[in-house]
Amino acid sequence: MRIVVLLLVLFTASARAGDGPLMSAHMMLPVVISGNKVLLESFVIRPDRPGKFPLVVINHGMPGGGEEFFAELLNRSPVGYSKAAVAFAQRGYAVATIMRRGYGRSRGGFSESARQTCDYLPATRAASDDVIAAVASLSHEPWVDAEHVVLLGHSVGGLAVMAVAAQNISGVVGAVNFDGGRHSSSAPNQPCSPDNLVDASAAFGRTARVPMLWLYAENDQFYGPDLARRMFAAYSAGGAPAQLHVLPPFEPNGHNAVMLAPADTWFPSVEPFLEKLGLPTKTVIEAPLFAELPIPPGGVAACQQAFADYLANPDDAKAFAVSTRGHCGTGFGRTAVEAREPALMKCKINSRGEDCRLYAVGQKLAGD
Repeated sequence: MRIVVLLLVLFTASARAGDGPLMSAHMMLPVVISGNKVLLESFVIRPDRPGKFPLVVINHGMPGGGEEFFAELLNRSPVGYSKAAVAFAQRGYAVATIMRRGYGRSRGGFSESARQTCDYLPATRAASDDVIAAVASLSHEPWVDAEHVVLLGHSVGGLAVMAVAAQNISGVVGAVNFDGGRHSSSAPNQPCSPDNLVDASAAFGRTARVPMLWLYAENDQFYGPDLARRMFAAYSAGGAPAQLHVLPPFEPNGHNAVMLAPADTWFPSVEPFLEKLGLPTKTVIEAPLFAELPIPPGGVAACQQAFADYLANPDDAKAFAVSTRGHCGTGFGRTAVEAREPALMKCKINSRGEDCRLYAVGQKLAGD
């Protein structure tokens, strides 16, 4: 396969998710944007069997502003959406999580800076170019059903899929907007110019004819239900086919529920949408448990759950650290070695400075 060959040349990663019925791979996806050849860092998970599968393309949000903005861009990784990716793959989809230009290890330079304060349209259209290019590239893969593509966008990625929907790309049959918006303020509930977000939504909705599902958490601290309803009304006023669901609160800020919450807390809202599109909704592959490792002894309740999530994550490029008093931290990277340091760092933060050690790396206990 074209992409896997490229992966073996450019990237060190496992092409299989353990011995389970799903296979996964990191890859550098070759795309063409505005005539330029670019590589986008991606993570793909799909059923480990022959055939063509409906494609889900997941794209991400943007870190908040501040001095660390560009450092945070480089630290982004496509494995952050693994819970959502596994949920779709279990239902028979091929799922590609892409990093747009300038994020993670994607090439091409960051293209989404606002030209003027709170001017969302040009930056969002630039982000949509990456999504369209990724769909075009992935559509050539022998395991992709190019006539049945669904887009899922989170936060700034949610705005990006609105912009893609506005262009009615061939093969894209539906899109899911998770807490879409652009947050240019450091204070909760104060996105930079909510009215501009409403206007941008209206602009995309005037030409979009791709069915779209909007999902916003009731306690989203950036784009709460009131703003979401205003944006949705503006988007659908132009004739764009869409529906809005407000999800129950999740943790202190539900904005990142699609990344952090168990998929079964939100997937029931997605299933009727997929069913209307004639796409699969039933689980055909059991939840992957790629290694049967013992729960760390003496771990606090939150860390016992965190370790269960660790085991269920399809990626080998991960590590789990524990502290002397049972606190923990999970780290991800492009390789298992790269994941060790963030796991130890998060453990130290979560334990407020306790000594931490690696407990598991990839699918094995540390030291095995």
